[in-house]
Amino acid sequence: DADIHEFYIDLRAPGKGFEEFYDRVLDEGVKFIKGKPGSVEKEDGRLLVNCADSLSGRQLAVPADMVVLSPAMEPSAGSEEIVDLLKLGKSEDGFLMEKHPKLAPVNTASKGIFLAGACQAPKDIPDSVAQGGAAAEKAAAMIDAGTLELEPYSSVIDEEICAGCKTCIWVCPFDAAEFDEEEGVARIEETLCRGCGICVAACPSGAAQQYGYRDKQIGAEVVANAESVEEV
Repeated sequence: DADIHEFYIDLRAPGKGFEEFYDRVLDEGVKFIKGKPGSVEKEDGRLLVNCADSLSGRQLAVPADMVVLSPAMEPSAGSEEIVDLLKLGKSEDGFLMEKHPKLAPVNTASKGIFLAGACQAPKDIPDSVAQGGAAAEKAAAMIDAGTLELEPYSSVIDEEICAGCKTCIWVCPFDAAEFDEEEGVARIEETLCRGCGICVAACPSGAAQQYGYRDKQIGAEVVANAESVEEV
């Protein structure tokens, strides 16, 4: 028997069944008022919500026994530490970013780490449960496989020409590069490398190369393409 007023700036129904839910609460008598409340005051033991109804152009003062606030959602405290620790990407608003919104919605750029729920964006319970199930399935599939498939285009260091400048270690976003103090050269941990190629581009001595994209291979491809163009 409650008399409910819903103040809003804009309404969106993005999820499955959301539009039907909106229609249902309308039929149940919830009053939707387009306008942002300017203030909530206490008067005669009750709360008074002051608002300008932008559709009717009227100033409203709605008495209420209880006011429920719905603030904007932002990333939780400590999310920056998670991003740095696990080498994850994040969106402009600070939430964790998936590998691909359509093809890999629960995967991240770091293999074996998956997203579920409001860490990725504001979500309701059904979407969070569905995404959690998908993430669990992805993790279980990796465990059941028994073996780990590595990226075929990982980087490698030519120790004979490595100058030991440690540039590759500073620029690697996955902490795959490490330095051998005894030998004075850098090495790439193949299981951590994601084949991004940043170390290859940054290496001043040219010691860092990438499988499948070595200088000789790229040069041969350029020459072959040039010869094919001349033939045409």
